[in-house]
Amino acid sequence: MENQDVDRTLTLLWRRTLGTPQGSRGPKQRVSVDEVIRAGIEVADEEGLTAFSMRKVADRLGLKLMSIYTYVPGRSELVGLMVDEVAGEQQLPELGGSLRERITAVARQQWDECHRHPWLLQVEESRPWIGPNISDRYEWQLSAIEGAGFTDLEMDQVVTLVVGFAAQSARASIAASRAVESSGISDAQWWEVNAPVLERVMPGDRYPLSGRVGTAAGLEYNAVGDPDRSFRFGLDRIIDGLEELLDR
Repeated sequence: MENQDVDRTLTLLWRRTLGTPQGSRGPKQRVSVDEVIRAGIEVADEEGLTAFSMRKVADRLGLKLMSIYTYVPGRSELVGLMVDEVAGEQQLPELGGSLRERITAVARQQWDECHRHPWLLQVEESRPWIGPNISDRYEWQLSAIEGAGFTDLEMDQVVTLVVGFAAQSARASIAASRAVESSGISDAQWWEVNAPVLERVMPGDRYPLSGRVGTAAGLEYNAVGDPDRSFRFGLDRIIDGLEELLDR
């Protein structure tokens, strides 16, 4: 990637502060950068990032493919702009209450955002773009644990841990929902159809623990699993560990 592309993308991320830079290639711009980003989000929401392309964004706006590059340097840069844009869609809630409640709010915010835009889980962020909305959210996340007793490095690690766990939990939740949608039947219906075969290949005397625990879980969840419950359970255990770290 050329340096001029890096500088231009960073300027685009902060366009509402610095002003929108004008492209030097192609025809005169007919739409705004904001419209290009919104069109990109709509395409990604509908089709995911695997099928996402600059051509589809151009088609949605009624533009020729090459004219898109007068707005953004390329596909990865547009995705970075989209990520920052959706980070600012929802107002960050006021943080209050106990440390547990504040950390839970941070995790829940990430969980909700991933469910609104599942394509976020397909973004490769080895070096994420530093935009205004991402920056505001990181400041908000850190404020949730400021004063709790963590060192500055621990604060960054806590945010990384909590947000990463929430994102991975959301991934499992979204995959479970898609499995139901693609198959057309619920977990309970699938189990009812396949139980006779499973009983033959997995006799109770061979899998006594699996049978006992699986039966208890199935009766409680009425499904293979309960992603939201697993998310809440895992988050509570993470917070338990963080509180123990502070106590030490």
